[in-house]
Amino acid sequence: MQQAEIHKFLSDFFHANHCEIIDKGPGHLVVQLTIEMDKELMNRPFYWHYLEKTGGVPNPMSLTLITDQKLAPEGLKGDFIHFGSPRLHQIFAVSKKLSRHIRLFEKINISNGQAPLFPWLCLNVNITYECDRKKDQLYSLGLNLINGTITEGFFDTMQSVSLTPKISDYTFTLSPIIRYQSGIVRLKNHIQTMIKNDNHSWAADATERWNKDLSLLNHFYEDKVEEERESYEAEKEALRLQYEPRIHVRIINGGLFYLTNNAI
Repeated sequence: MQQAEIHKFLSDFFHANHCEIIDKGPGHLVVQLTIEMDKELMNRPFYWHYLEKTGGVPNPMSLTLITDQKLAPEGLKGDFIHFGSPRLHQIFAVSKKLSRHIRLFEKINISNGQAPLFPWLCLNVNITYECDRKKDQLYSLGLNLINGTITEGFFDTMQSVSLTPKISDYTFTLSPIIRYQSGIVRLKNHIQTMIKNDNHSWAADATERWNKDLSLLNHFYEDKVEEERESYEAEKEALRLQYEPRIHVRIINGGLFYLTNNAI
């Protein structure tokens, strides 16, 4: 992740979380935090606990972030943000926490009549194929909760749709026919079918490498005394952990999207 990408990520993150950027340049950002962001980032639990007990006036802090020391104003003091910095990883963690689920509406402008918005359930998942090697694949799936249509690449499709947290005037949402829990089950079944239909030659190759190393291990221990049985079993188990093919599916986040009939 380059410094320019970090700068854009920080700007987008604070804008999305309604924090005012009170000063900015190509190498720095000065951000006025909201109460929620102060609680997430500034580690002041006793301050906020005291304030809530006494009914005092909240005073969220500002945060100065430097993304390029050469481009930032001379003498500016703040957190230098780079890929390995604790502050950036803290913001990554907050971003992940706050983005586990979302509800957005397609933004449309109509002058007369009303437009229905169809509910879509989205799941973003990471599928990991793992043996002595590892491969991650990201999938974004959308399920129309009215007619059951499943769309792959849902996140990419949403990049061309104007979305907003507030429903537009003269629009209304349709009640889902498919319940949310049933929708999640449908998407999970779709993921299982995708995995089943994938090419699994990687697993066969890993098993072949496993058998070769196991054969060498057996050859090494074939003349050993019984006292070394424990070492043999430990090394055999280590080979299993190294080579045994495994598939992990992790749901990263998800959300509800209310879209017009021609959005997808």
